[in-house]
Formats: sequence, C-alpha cells, structure tokens
Amino acid sequence: MSDRMIEDEKFERKLKPLGFTINEIKPDGHCLYRAIEDQLSLQSGGSSPYAYQELREMAAAYMRKHAFDFLPFFLSENAIDGDSDNSPAEKFEDYCKEVESTAAWGGQLELGALTHCLRKHIMIYSGSFPDVEMGKEYKSMEGPVHQLGLSGCHTISMPLGLESTIILFSQI
Repeated sequence: MSDRMIEDEKFERKLKPLGFTINEIKPDGHCLYRAIEDQLSLQSGGSSPYAYQELREMAAAYMRKHAFDFLPFFLSENAIDGDSDNSPAEKFEDYCKEVESTAAWGGQLELGALTHCLRKHIMIYSGSFPDVEMGKEYKSMEGPVHQLGLSGCHTISMPLGLESTIILFSQI
C-alpha cells in the first residue's frame, strides 16, 4: 500500500464521523485559494464573493500592510542568502509579489492573512498531522472556509451548524 493510500485512509477515517465530504481541487498552485473560493461559494449558497486571484491579492496586500507580523515567520522559513544585496524587507516584498502574481503554493502565512481579510475561522485537518486552527477570534462570526493542500488540495462540504468556520484539509 502506498503512502498516499495510507494517508487517504487515515484522512477518510477522520472525516467520516464529522460528516464531511471531499471536493477535489486541482493541485495547480492556486489550490489553496481555489479551495477557499469553493468554501465561500458553499457558504453564500451561490458564487463566491472572491475569485481565487482576488484572494491571492488580498493575502499579499494584508501581509504587506502587516509586515511586522509576518516578517519573522517569513525569515524563519526562507533563509536569507548572505550574497544577496536585497534586505529582508525587499525579499519579503518579492515574496508578496509572488503570492499575488504567480501560481506559488500558499501556506500558513497566506492562510493567516486570509483569516483576517475574510474574518473567518479556519480549521485545517490532516490524516497524519495534528489539526490546525486559525482565526479563533472569528469562530462565532458568520461563514465557514476550509482548505489546505500539500501534494493535493481538498475542500470539504460542511455539515450545518459550522457556518462560522472554514475547514481545510491537508494531504501528503
């Protein structure tokens, strides 16, 4: 049995009792944003108020505006090359440009920004890793969003009663 099959099995065992179903999102680099877009459309009962590209732009703009909140985490994840003439702030700006204008995969920094932009509570589930909860301060507000993808992105359909939470799933 492959690692992916084992992960899928663990994932399904975790999701089934929660009443979630998996909606596959194409793993094209935009999957994190597309999954959030999908969840927002489920919440609104129609189309999402934001397309995936708008979500990318929102995340980048928020990170720029709150750079001091993100820069330490950016620096810990992105070694600064000693031979580069660019300052850490310039490298962070380059990163933000990449977030908004390429198909670079999103991660914890971008999800952190989006929790605040959207004012949404986000839950990230994984078959093999501990669940991650972001935006707890928005837990009682309206509207769920869920998603995260490592080698594959998945969103879930939420059962009734989780209207203030976005749920994301991570699979290896």
